[in-house]
Amino acid sequence: MSEHDYFSPTAEGLTVGVVGAGVMGRGIAQLFAEAGVTVLLADASADAVSAARDFCAGMIERKVAKGKLDAAAAEAAAGRIRTTDAGPEHGYAAFADCDLVIEAVVERMDIKHAVLAGVEQAVSAQCIIASNTSSLSVTGFAAAAERPGRIAGLHFFNPVPLMRLVEVIGGERTDAAALDALAGLVERTGHHPVRAADTPGFLVNHAGRGYTTEALRIVSEGICAPADIDRVMTDAAGFRMGPFTLLDLTGLDVSHKVMESIYTQYYNEPRHRPVPLVGRRVTAGLLGRKTGEGFYRYVDGKQQWPDEVPAPSLPAKLPPVWISAEVPEWRVRLAAIFSAAGANVESAARPSRDALIVVTPLGADATTAALGANLDAHRTVAVDCLLGLDARRTLMATPVTGSDRLAAAHALLGADGTPVTAIEDSPGFIAQRIIAAIVNVGADIAQQRIAAPADIDQGVRLGLGYPRGSLEFGDSLGPWRVLAILDAMHAFYGDPRYRASPWLRRRALLGAALSDTRGSGAA
Repeated sequence: MSEHDYFSPTAEGLTVGVVGAGVMGRGIAQLFAEAGVTVLLADASADAVSAARDFCAGMIERKVAKGKLDAAAAEAAAGRIRTTDAGPEHGYAAFADCDLVIEAVVERMDIKHAVLAGVEQAVSAQCIIASNTSSLSVTGFAAAAERPGRIAGLHFFNPVPLMRLVEVIGGERTDAAALDALAGLVERTGHHPVRAADTPGFLVNHAGRGYTTEALRIVSEGICAPADIDRVMTDAAGFRMGPFTLLDLTGLDVSHKVMESIYTQYYNEPRHRPVPLVGRRVTAGLLGRKTGEGFYRYVDGKQQWPDEVPAPSLPAKLPPVWISAEVPEWRVRLAAIFSAAGANVESAARPSRDALIVVTPLGADATTAALGANLDAHRTVAVDCLLGLDARRTLMATPVTGSDRLAAAHALLGADGTPVTAIEDSPGFIAQRIIAAIVNVGADIAQQRIAAPADIDQGVRLGLGYPRGSLEFGDSLGPWRVLAILDAMHAFYGDPRYRASPWLRRRALLGAALSDTRGSGAA
């Protein structure tokens, strides 16, 4: 049972104090004011507080113009945002009747501790104090508190009114009742709370490590260019934004700090290991949109995409095509594509001596797939069938595949107008290895009890904008397939970054869903 009786999220007359009137603070103030909560907005700068209130009023008024809010409701919401001179200079006595105080100041623990000390002396014992930190430890924040049980993390995402996810983070000594009250208040605003343990990156930033980090690894190995990866991940995998477009949008300097921070805070966990390429590009000032050049060039703010190499013309004489049959449905689909392009598809158990050999590996590279099946690597190409073949196709060859064979395969795969991405030999192609990394990181978040499976998936969908949650991705493809990809990559590289999470391995072996928590002790 909680030491204190905290506020009821649905109660009338709640008051929330917000310390920090910057981008996050004013967004938080607007969100709560629209939900019927009185907000006391404070900042070390009186001008910043006044400007923030006016900004919030303007944003609320825009909703009236768009028909999303009536004039009376807008006027009432704007009126609930009140300014105060509470702060280090005048003290925090104005927060005496607050039910919740949220600090949204600069990401420095010494400054946050100073705010905490002042607020805690002013508020009642029943007032919850929350940090909007995105990177610092909630437990570390609470360590300076007289009553650490009422200290929690309440991490909003920018822009606050539009990003409908909020992480509710419990420190080592946070009362469960305080977390319940915060989650209920978030729900009152129409946003979605996800609960996370106090760990580096919390839930969302932690879960996001698989997407960009693995993409960077692929480029650093010379497998393909950034644009190739972005096209595959948007066209074939359904992501709204490719990893390199995302890195350019965020700013590589910002992303680099997050990558290094989470890697070091997890004591050099190989799954989160950055690649040297990033540090070099940051040093060179290739930060993305804000510098006019990153992984792409920007002209008048518009991303400049490199031209895509078109599929070559079909050769005058097409070789016969032999397709491996490890996954029968993949063979059937590929056979239809090659046949429609005019190729003779062989049906024998082994390829003829003149055939173009097509393999469909899961996690393996073309070389390993060819040698493992005792096939002629000089005539072998590999096609990724995991995500289907309708929107975009990925083709790779062994280092010794004849150029005529590779050109023929490219021409046949692209004959119907479907774009084809040709890459160097790689375990797991592009999409297989990136999605496997996403699923594996999500599975390990579940294994560590950082968050429940449902919250992991909701956090990834809403916080990262992925088409599916981490565990949902694994379940849609089949956990055993994801395990096969990771095991093949682990065997090839010998790198522990590709070791499968126990959560994934056990469920894949048992034929259970990754969201299955029976007998695991998970929430």
